[in-house]
Order: sequence, then structure tokens, then C-alpha cells
Amino acid sequence: MNGKFMDALLAFAGKMQSNKVLSAVRNSFIDFMPVTITGSFAVLFRWIISQSGDVNGAKYLSLANVPGFGWLTALQPLWDTVNYGCINFIAVGMVVLISWHYCESLGRKNDKTAPMVALAVFITLMKTTASTDSGETVSNVVSSSYTASGGIFTSIIVGILATLMYVKIVESGKVNLKLPDSVPPNVAASFSVLFPSMIVIFIWGLVGWFFNAVVGTNFFDIISMCMQPLQAVVGSLPGMLFLCFLAMLFWWFGIHGANMISTITTPILTVNSQENLAVFFEEGTTKNLPHIFCSEFWSTFFAMTGSGITGGLIIAVLLFSKRDDYRAICKLAIPCGIFDINEPIIFGIPMVMNPIMAAPFFLAPLASVTVGYVLTAIGFCPRLCIGAPWTTPPGILGFLASGGNIMGGVAQLICLAVATLIYTPFVIAANHQASEEEA
Repeated sequence: MNGKFMDALLAFAGKMQSNKVLSAVRNSFIDFMPVTITGSFAVLFRWIISQSGDVNGAKYLSLANVPGFGWLTALQPLWDTVNYGCINFIAVGMVVLISWHYCESLGRKNDKTAPMVALAVFITLMKTTASTDSGETVSNVVSSSYTASGGIFTSIIVGILATLMYVKIVESGKVNLKLPDSVPPNVAASFSVLFPSMIVIFIWGLVGWFFNAVVGTNFFDIISMCMQPLQAVVGSLPGMLFLCFLAMLFWWFGIHGANMISTITTPILTVNSQENLAVFFEEGTTKNLPHIFCSEFWSTFFAMTGSGITGGLIIAVLLFSKRDDYRAICKLAIPCGIFDINEPIIFGIPMVMNPIMAAPFFLAPLASVTVGYVLTAIGFCPRLCIGAPWTTPPGILGFLASGGNIMGGVAQLICLAVATLIYTPFVIAANHQASEEEA
């Protein structure tokens, strides 16, 4: 029975990892991560470096409020423009990256036209008029609700479907232009895909016109409405715990669990993160952030010291283990664990298929996420919004993700302590196992 289950899980994992659509989406979010982190830090610097005066009736903790550093307020436009360029066009960047990765996976590695077609389609679906407060209609404008986090789900759909249509039409060869050999190759390549590009863009333009003129709503709004149930599930504690359990189940069989479920979690948690960041940008406080569960929450309370919160195991082993093999492996793994890399523990102890360590390996992250949620819900820990590199050490990551609030770091360390307590009795049990094996 166990063999059949493992075979089925491995087969499922193989299909997930080799799926071209899922791989394109996952890789695109990874590629865009440096930009989102840069935008998050721009918001953080705006408030902790350049904010002057009072905020919500209280003196804001900022360098600009320190006597002699008032000149730092002049840097506010710098942080604002950096944030605007990084965050408010995340959907635009994603549609280009997804199209590029997916086009490569379909066998057209050097096709630079496909991402541009997808981008044109994405913009074609937007509503380009807006009403002012006085009731006047302004043309040739694009709302950031399309280009920022609100357009991410549409960018995924457009990046995949528009690219697939383009590649199928091009590879059919039925509408490709063939120019004389005297035409330069780069010019000939561009003109050869002229009609496929036109067909794809006009078809999607018709879709956008249909929703705007006939249905009376926007394509972006339709997609957002369809995604709300999934957002609600992932944004709930039971949904988050299920995803954590699923990730750990993959890890226990030696499969990178976080990568396996990232196609589901990353888009939704990224949207939540960007919405939190937008509120923090306007208010400079985490009190009114709309979401508890976001990308930063996942990094802070699920993935600290690596999946399974194996940093708790390292601490428990160094404190209570009498096994020389465990202690030697954990000593070597300390530098990696500090920076959230735990492969030395996963495959060194090993945690994979380990019956004794299976229970704490699953329970530690589940408990950490639950405790993190409770601490956030009662206001002990601020809601998180600042994206920091996933290799940031525990405590520092919670501090940065909470907008520079020390309680974010404290909450993360509390969860690490909870994980250590969960691992401790099993480490002691492993001592007895070693004694029995020696006997």
C-alpha cells in the first residue's frame, strides 16, 4: 500500500514539475522576485528614513525626525518612484516573463515576438478611459488596478493562452510570410510572424470589446471575480495549513515541497502582499493591512530555517542529542540553517522517509503557522508586507517583513522556539533508538 502511494505521489510530482504551464508561471515569479523585493524596500526606506512629522497623531520613528537629518525628506520622491516602477507594473512584467518562458517550453527559444504579442494583448484588454470627480471622461489612461497586483491573474491567463495561440498559428505555417533571400534575416523573421501576431491580437481585442461593450464589465474584473473563491481558501487558516501539510508530504518523500505547490501559492500570496504593501505605502503603518496570509507570512512562519523549520531540530539536537552522527550533521548545517537552507538536514539526518522524525517534521511548520496566525490576529505581531530575501536569518526577517517592527522578529523567534519544543522529545527518542541499535 505504501509503495503504491509513493509511486502515485512521485508520478504526480513528476507531472507537476514537467508541466510547461506551471513551470512557466513558477519561473516567472522567481525571475521577478528581485524587483518586488526592491519595491518593498523602497516603501520601507520611505517611512523609516525620509518620513518627517507626525503620523496618526504620533511622532513617527524615522531618521528624518532626528535633529540634523531633516534633509532626508528630500529623498521621498526617490523611494516613491522606485516603488512605482517595481510594484505598479508587476502584472506587465509577469505577462512578458510568462509568455517568454512558455514560448521557450513550446520549442521557440529565440522568438522575441511572442512576449510582445502577449503584452499587446494584455494592454488591449484594459479599459483606457476614466471618469474624473467632475464627471468628465478622460481618454488614453491606464489604471494601476490593471498593471499592479490586481492584474496578476489576468497576466497569467493572457501570457499562457495568447502565447499558445501564437505558437500554434506560427507553426502551422499557413499564414507566414515568406520574403526573398535578399531580405536581411532579422527583418525576414519579423515579417514572417506578422499575420500570426495580427490574428492573435485582433482575436483578443474582440474579447476585450465583447466584455466592455456587450457584457458591460471588464475582462480583468471577470477574472478577479472567478479567482475570489480560491483566494478565500488560500487566505484562510485551514487552507494555509492544508498547503503546508501538502508541502511537507512532498518533502518527506524527497521532493521539493515548496516548489511543488508554489504555482498555487505564489500568485495568490503575491497579490495579498502587494495589496498589503499598497496600504503600508499610503499610511506608513501595518494596522490596517487587509491580509494576514501573504508571501511574507509564508517566508516568516513556514519557511524559516528551511521547510519543516529544521532550525528547531538543530537546536534540539545540540541541546539534547547524544548521537554523534546527529550532532556532527547539525553542527555542519548551522551556517546553512541560519540562512534558511536545510538540504544538509533533509538529506543528512535524513528527514526523508524517517519514521521517528516524520511527526515533528510535519507538526513544526503547522504549529508555527498556527501560532504566527494567532499572534498576528491578536495584534502581538504586526501584519507583514515588506518582501525580504528568503535567505534572511530568523528574527531579522520578521523585523523587516513587519515594516521594521521589533515584534515581528519576536513573533518569528517564538515560533522557532515552539518548533524546538516539538522536535525535542523525538530527538530524545532517537537517543534511545541509537542505544538499542548499539546493543
